Amino acid sequence: MSQPSVNDAPLVLAVPSKGRLQENATAFFGRAGLKFVKASGERGYRGTIAGVEGAEVAFLSASEIVSQLASGAAHLGITGEDLVREQLSDADAAVEMLTPLGFGQANVVVAVPQAWIDVRSMADLDDVASAMRARHGRKLRVATKYVHLTRRFFAEHGLADYRIVESLGATEGAPAAGTAEIVVDITTTGATLAANALKVLDDGVMLASEANLVASTRAPWGERARTAARTILSRIAAEEEGRTIREVRAGLTLAPDALAGLAERFGARLPFGAQTPLTLHCPDKAVFALVEHLGGLGADDIAVSAPAYVFRRSNRLLERLLARI
Repeated sequence: MSQPSVNDAPLVLAVPSKGRLQENATAFFGRAGLKFVKASGERGYRGTIAGVEGAEVAFLSASEIVSQLASGAAHLGITGEDLVREQLSDADAAVEMLTPLGFGQANVVVAVPQAWIDVRSMADLDDVASAMRARHGRKLRVATKYVHLTRRFFAEHGLADYRIVESLGATEGAPAAGTAEIVVDITTTGATLAANALKVLDDGVMLASEANLVASTRAPWGERARTAARTILSRIAAEEEGRTIREVRAGLTLAPDALAGLAERFGARLPFGAQTPLTLHCPDKAVFALVEHLGGLGADDIAVSAPAYVFRRSNRLLERLLARI
């Protein structure tokens, strides 16, 4: 059987196969009207997106998703930025981070024993490492799963007197076990580090990570895959826009220069032009300040609502993708 041409090949979306990441990814896409349908029940590892032609879903582990994006076997994927930066030395060339998804937040940090009361920064840690090498003839041991991130971060801070102890288990327990002096680990609240008598250095946050929608620049972006991507990204952008703005309607007629002032001060825009009643879209964080300002201008019957979706002709996610492929 002949293989489909590049133009006929479907888009492959790689999604976490289990756990909280899969639940959050499914919910995120569901809010955008994109429902995953597994091919062979709940235990299947391939699927489709209901109502979207030319798209397949591959349910993979988080680390597999990164490798599939890097090789071009997947067009889009949901995975943490920490894994992308750790696994891909050429991440900026291999993939495009289209948008953060609002879940899976965690920081990759440098943590040292709380007993090191005088060690608060990477510069202090460099002094400790140099002293350890001079006095004891050995290097500072760093337990971590993030080997490449650690090497890059330590190099940026000029710290060279250390050696990495690759962690296969609970990294935070390495200092207590005597296998390392410090750790580089990922944390959400810092509670586990504190429970193991560790503290994060003041400048020791290596990466603030969260789940991202990531595009491969090496995948075969034929016409079928591009069409499916346009549908998917249009819905995601519309849901994101609807979630982060509020629609404010008010009975008020304003001069053009006054309308321009609203846009500049509150980040509001006129989706339908200067019609009556006046309709504005503004960031949710500015809505009450805008309402008070409109009231001061004489507006009446001000109504605020949250649109489910806002579709625009220009789609920043699609534009970012097309600029790279």
